[in-house]
Amino acid sequence: MHNNFTRSDMQSVSKLLKKKNIVLTQASKVREFELKWSKWLGTKFSVFVNSGSSANLITLSILRSLNKNKKKNEIIVPTLTWVSDINSVLINGFKPVFVDINLSNLSMNSEEVLRKINKKTLAVFITHAQGFNGFTDIFLKKLRKKKIILIEDVCESHGAKHKKKLGTYGLISNFSFYYAHHMTTIEGGMICTNDKKIYELAKIFRSHGMAREANNSIFENKIVKKYKDLSPKFIFLYPTFNFRNNEIGATIGINQLKSLNKNNIKRTKNFKYFLKKLDSKKYYKNFLVKGSSNYAFPIILNTKSLNIRDKFENYLKKNGIEFRRGNAGGGNQLRQPYLKNILKTKLKPKSFKNVERVHFFGYYIGNYPDLKFSKINQIVKILNSF
Repeated sequence: MHNNFTRSDMQSVSKLLKKKNIVLTQASKVREFELKWSKWLGTKFSVFVNSGSSANLITLSILRSLNKNKKKNEIIVPTLTWVSDINSVLINGFKPVFVDINLSNLSMNSEEVLRKINKKTLAVFITHAQGFNGFTDIFLKKLRKKKIILIEDVCESHGAKHKKKLGTYGLISNFSFYYAHHMTTIEGGMICTNDKKIYELAKIFRSHGMAREANNSIFENKIVKKYKDLSPKFIFLYPTFNFRNNEIGATIGINQLKSLNKNNIKRTKNFKYFLKKLDSKKYYKNFLVKGSSNYAFPIILNTKSLNIRDKFENYLKKNGIEFRRGNAGGGNQLRQPYLKNILKTKLKPKSFKNVERVHFFGYYIGNYPDLKFSKINQIVKILNSF
C-alpha cells in the first residue's frame, strides 16, 4: 500500500481535535460512520469494532449464543483464509470443517462445501479472498434450501459484487479497515447484518457484554428487573472483552468512505491491465475478474519446482518488488502450528491441492489507487523477464 492516508483525512482529524470538550472514545462519530457504512453497503445495521479479527470473533460468539441445537457444531471454512476466521471458530467451541479453494477466485470450492454439509453443519463461513467474489447463484440457492447459516468474511473485498455487494448475502458479514486494505481507519473492522437481535448482540459483545450497550430500553428494563441485585448500568450478560473503536478511527473512516468507489474503479482497471500484460506461460491468469475489487495483484507460478520458486523470490527482492507468499493468510492454514496441537483429525494438507499450490507458489503484490500504468508496465516487465 502507498499513500493510504490523505491530507483530507488528516484535516478531518485535526478538525475533530480542535473541538471543545471533545470525546475521543466511542461516541457520535462512531455512530455516524456505522450509519454511512450501512448505507454504502446496503445493510440495515453495522457495528464498528477495533479490527476485522474482532469482528470475526464477535460474529462467531453471537452464533454460539443463538445456537439452540448443540449437536450442530460444525462450521465449514476454507483452507485459504486469515487466521482469525479459524481461531474464532475454535475459541467458540465449534469444529472447523476444511474445504479446498478454486484457483480462479481463491475462494472455497462450493461443490466441496455442499458435499460436506451434514446434520452437524451449523454454518458456512466463506472468505471472499483478495477482492474476488466467492459466490455463484447455484451455491447460494442450495445453501438457502438446506437452511445453512451463511457468514461472510469480506475483509479483503470491499465493494466486490455478486449482482449486489458482497456482505449483503450472509446472516452476518465482517469487514476490515487495516492500513493495506481498500480503505483504512488505522486499525478497525465492521460487523454488518439485517437482523436487529444480532445487531444488538454485536453491540453488547463489543463492549464487555454489558446489557445497556444494546441501546434497547425495553430489553434493558427487562434485564434490570430480572437482576435486581445488580447495578442497572453494570449488568454483564456474556463473557467477552472490550472491542470498541474510537472517534479518530471513525472520523478517518467517514472521510475515506467518500473515495472508496472511485478508488475501487482504479484498482479494477489496474488489475485488468496487469493480467493483460502478464505472461500466461509463466503465470496463472484465469481469474474471475467480474465483480472483483482487488487490492492486490495475485501471482501463481506455473511451476512445481521449489528451486525455481526460491530463485523467483530472490529475483523480486533484487528488483525491489515487495510481495507476500501464500496470498490470503499465508497459504494453507492446515500447515500452521496453531492447528496441529488442536485438531484431532488426520487431515493431510497435501490433499487440498489448489490451496497447496497457492501455499508454495502463490503471491500477491500491492494494487493501490495511486499505482500508474507506467509502474505496472515496469512490474510486469520484471515478472515476464524471469
